[in-house]
Amino acid sequence: MEFLDLAPIRRVSGTVRLPGSKSISNRILLLAALASGTTRIRDLLQSDDTRYMLEALRALGVQLSVSSAGTEAEVHGTDGAIPARAAELFLGNAGTAFRPLTAVLALAGGEYKLSGLPRMHERPIKDLVDALAQLGARIRYLGTEGYPPLAIEPPTTAPAQDRAQVSIRGDVSSQFVSALLMAAPMLGKPTRVLVTSELISRPYVNITLNMMKRFGVQVVEEGPSAFEIPEGARYVSPGEIHVEGDASSASYFLTAGVIGGLTGSGPVRVEGVGLDSIQGDVQLTKVLEQMGADIVMGPNFISATANPSIARAGKLRALDADVNHIPDAAMVLAVAALFADGTSTLRNIASWRVKETDRIAAMATELRKLGAIATEGPDWLRIEPPARLREATLDTYEDHRIAMSFSLAALGGVTVRINDPGCVAKTFPEYFRVLESITK
Repeated sequence: MEFLDLAPIRRVSGTVRLPGSKSISNRILLLAALASGTTRIRDLLQSDDTRYMLEALRALGVQLSVSSAGTEAEVHGTDGAIPARAAELFLGNAGTAFRPLTAVLALAGGEYKLSGLPRMHERPIKDLVDALAQLGARIRYLGTEGYPPLAIEPPTTAPAQDRAQVSIRGDVSSQFVSALLMAAPMLGKPTRVLVTSELISRPYVNITLNMMKRFGVQVVEEGPSAFEIPEGARYVSPGEIHVEGDASSASYFLTAGVIGGLTGSGPVRVEGVGLDSIQGDVQLTKVLEQMGADIVMGPNFISATANPSIARAGKLRALDADVNHIPDAAMVLAVAALFADGTSTLRNIASWRVKETDRIAAMATELRKLGAIATEGPDWLRIEPPARLREATLDTYEDHRIAMSFSLAALGGVTVRINDPGCVAKTFPEYFRVLESITK
């Protein structure tokens, strides 16, 4: 479908059962492949990103099967020994597949080529490659220096040492740190990972640590910037493991419930995440509360609407917030700002510029089409809402989160056209159908 026209949404309320988390799904698939034993995975996300990971694991000789619905998988672990000694992998624009596989294959002892879509070849990977080189990895750039595609050769034979230490920057992408941590047990020795700069998006590293623990590797944290993988660390299958609902996907429905509450509809309830979630993106609820949301949370659900005083005022509170800890979920706040009573600013979002597209520039461009005054800086975005939204045709830049975020502009009483709506297949193929199910 080249475009999708969304009519003005008058009311929004209901319950959404979330698809599995992308971040957790791809971490579990990789760790299950590296573990000893067979892992049965429930509630796996069915999306482009998980498909790229599954295809890569098959190409690497990992034995696995997936249910017809795509939400259950059985992975036969390799005990850290990748069967295929040579492979060429195409990983689309899936950072949660490309970065960890780079680290794992750099230590696997084979010859591999990793490539992706043109945008993946524009996303930096030098910090991870430089860190892996400290461990003896041999990685060549096949295009622009510092960017994919990559060629990986067997690592050099390093002098025998009882311990390993590797330093890496953490201010470009937390995925680099996660990739190193997940690959480190393959070294077969105690390993210290030292982060030499600010570690952005720390909650995603926490997901990695949690998943590693579920597979039997307890990482010792030595302050906020050092991680120790202990002697004898080895992945062991937990047998069966369930994937949490995607907290990033929850952000659109929760925000819809809050905006809808301004006109007396709502609440919207999401199921699959809640108080027990290990995902940092549930912290979006605290930011929505600053804007005037009423949030109710249980162990496995979250419900959102506007609180009565905000609903009577008819506008959300303007926001000035550092959202570095929730970079993916925070994108929808730029659209929520269209319904605020003043100018909002999202800060510390430099990582947006190296995601599926330059998200700061893209969001600013599309917000202006709706009538907002949007100003961007190196790591911030400021939004002054219009008195009334304008109908607009919105480009999505092959970015799922831009498409899902701007779907909520239809809550402003205007028709919006979403170009390339199919880009949501990256993480949530059924997004627009699910949105339709709770709106009138």
